[in-house]
Amino acid sequence: MKKNILFIAAVFALLFTGCKKENKVQTIKVGLLHSLTGPMAESEIPVCEAERMAIEEINASGGVLGRKIEIIQMDGESDPEKFAEAAHAMLTNEKVATIFGCWTSASRKKVKQVVENPDIFGLLWYPLQYEGLEASTNIMYMGAAPNQQVVPAVEFCYKNFGKKMFIIGSDYVFPRTAGNIINSYLSHLKGNCVGERYVSMDCKDFVHIINQIKRTKPDVILNTLNGNSNKAFFEQLKRSGITASEIPVMSFSISENEIDYIGEEFLKGHYVSWSYLQTISTAENQIFVSNYKKLYGENRVIGDPMEAGYIAVKLWAAACEKAGTFNVEDVRMAAKNLSINAPEGLVTIDGENQHLKKQVRMGRINSDSLIDEIWCSDGVVKPDPYMSTYIWAKGL
Repeated sequence: MKKNILFIAAVFALLFTGCKKENKVQTIKVGLLHSLTGPMAESEIPVCEAERMAIEEINASGGVLGRKIEIIQMDGESDPEKFAEAAHAMLTNEKVATIFGCWTSASRKKVKQVVENPDIFGLLWYPLQYEGLEASTNIMYMGAAPNQQVVPAVEFCYKNFGKKMFIIGSDYVFPRTAGNIINSYLSHLKGNCVGERYVSMDCKDFVHIINQIKRTKPDVILNTLNGNSNKAFFEQLKRSGITASEIPVMSFSISENEIDYIGEEFLKGHYVSWSYLQTISTAENQIFVSNYKKLYGENRVIGDPMEAGYIAVKLWAAACEKAGTFNVEDVRMAAKNLSINAPEGLVTIDGENQHLKKQVRMGRINSDSLIDEIWCSDGVVKPDPYMSTYIWAKGL
């Protein structure tokens, strides 16, 4: 009798252990790594929200390869070193299948070192436009390469505003490299950079820079500021008497979401260069905007990095289904040349460099805190992160 009881107990123990294992395999962990605090939080939290929405939609339709997605959220604290620490913890301790995240190039480069570590070998889906000159096998680049944002924006400004340009940006990798690209292209166009200034991301005093802008009288300002320093810059620019009709600003990191907290009264009439605008009239975008507003509030707005974060999750899920596994290398290979009808239009992961083939758009900020499209490329533009197709870019 005692032996029978022990046998039954052992059977139940095995069944219970098996159930626990089965429950565990019903989910797959992914990492969401963004700044929830610090000067970048205003920009990054909405990207995280869009990624969460994509995950909710995928889970509602049955998950990925029969598993529901479990979110592991960590705060990069607007600090590249914290991003690296969190990425390491996600991949080694939490065993996430992939990471969606980062904003600044400084944070991406730190995480790049982690995911490229052969003992870890992770995959980062990066949602931001950036300076290019990079194509890691461990990163999927969802934002615009410089030939899909910076170069066409400079050309647009040259044709529509004039040859004299003033560059202002945050003091880190993307703005500095974008500045080099702008200067090289301006030289090729026989234009003139009349001033170039870089400040910390939490800078609040732009008086001296605005005085320099007044002295040099550029035809247009090219803005690569990131984070909440944009708010101080545009407020002080307007209060100094410089209007969009007098000296327009073309920004590379201000989307609808940033307009929301900077204030339409300071941004109306200025310009942006993106691939996605909330006002795009595609059926996919109308559904995307409607679902986002239902989830987060009717007064909320959506910008390019948010849409890029959203489609990153969708592309990862599609690549996993195509590969039939969550294995990083298999998923990476399955993602090559993968296409989806995104809110911005058809996008395809370029099999050569893991950047997206996508359209380019120029927009003007309106009085409703939205952006009106005023120019769009004729079809998708192939990403050229190393600017290899431009003679004037050699040596960058």
